Amino acid sequence: MIEVSHLTKDYGSHHAVCDLSFRVEEGQIYGLLGPNGAGKSTIMNIITGYLAPTSGSVSVAGHPLPEEASQAKCCVGYLPEQPPLYTDMTVQEYLEFVAQLKKVPRSERKNQVLRAQRRTGLEEVAPRLIRNLSKGYRQRVGIAQALLGSPKIVILDEPTVGLDPAQVIEIRRLIRELGRAHTVILSSHILSEVQAVCDQVLILSHGRLMAVGAPQELSAKLSAHGVLHVTALGSRETVLQAIRKVDQVSQATVDQENGQEITVTARSDSGADLRAAVSQALAQAGCTVLALSAETMSLEQVFLELTESDPAQELPQQEDSSGAENQTGISEQPAEEPSDEEAEENTAPPRAVDEIIAQVEAAFAPEPEKNSPPDDAEKED
Repeated sequence: MIEVSHLTKDYGSHHAVCDLSFRVEEGQIYGLLGPNGAGKSTIMNIITGYLAPTSGSVSVAGHPLPEEASQAKCCVGYLPEQPPLYTDMTVQEYLEFVAQLKKVPRSERKNQVLRAQRRTGLEEVAPRLIRNLSKGYRQRVGIAQALLGSPKIVILDEPTVGLDPAQVIEIRRLIRELGRAHTVILSSHILSEVQAVCDQVLILSHGRLMAVGAPQELSAKLSAHGVLHVTALGSRETVLQAIRKVDQVSQATVDQENGQEITVTARSDSGADLRAAVSQALAQAGCTVLALSAETMSLEQVFLELTESDPAQELPQQEDSSGAENQTGISEQPAEEPSDEEAEENTAPPRAVDEIIAQVEAAFAPEPEKNSPPDDAEKED
């Protein structure tokens, strides 16, 4: 559905996206997950045709960008972080206007607007002005405009920012429903949101793709397979001896002992999955296994490990000419000279006071005699 190959986007000397490659399959909800400044919005703007890449290639529904931008845009519905709403219009007027901009045939326009309202729960507020709607309903209007034109792909940039918990739940439910009929790309820096609605996750850091996969797969790939917690029935010596006989086990320690119920933590330096081998060894030793679990990482732990422990992605230090960089990595820029407009604004109050004083003095000054000769200054003029 979407193919991105070696995508790079530079803003001057700043690398917003660096050699990015991934593929979006049809009929799934993809989450672009990363901290602020990771390049999520830049990627979305390139996919939607609003930005041109510095290098690399992007194909949307078989249409290469930017060569076939018009055809590609017809396949995409886009909700930016700030919905492009005309607040002086009613919901009905705005959606009809967007349908006209998207060149929806006149014969289909009314049905598409009604369907978008129905899917996003806007039927009751259709006659109301957008400026009188809550933040949650405005987001719904933004999603509704993205659905007009029957796009195959719906791209949502931070759709739940600024919403209260109840509104967040409603928008998440709406996104899951959209995933049944569209390919959805969701940008967010909120881990719980991505984990709640996305089938696949692309984790970004400093414009680079760190990992791709389902949330469960990412947790499994990076989980501590070499750490196993096992509870078995038997004597302390029998349980420990059976576990330590497993070749991959490098260490086994007792965590808890309750009569014949022994809880042991087994570790493998090679990171091997110990579950099958340890279970078989305990069974052969006549020890009944009551519980067996490998340590796993949450999506939050995976995210932190991929985005924080990557020294290669540290930003280069600034040169002396652009400001010295202190030990905290914050550039200390010299104070900028105020512009002419700023200087005028800063000095406007004193000048205004002087003008008022001059006007008052002129109002109460004695009038000059009509036949009095002009003074020297007036002669010089």
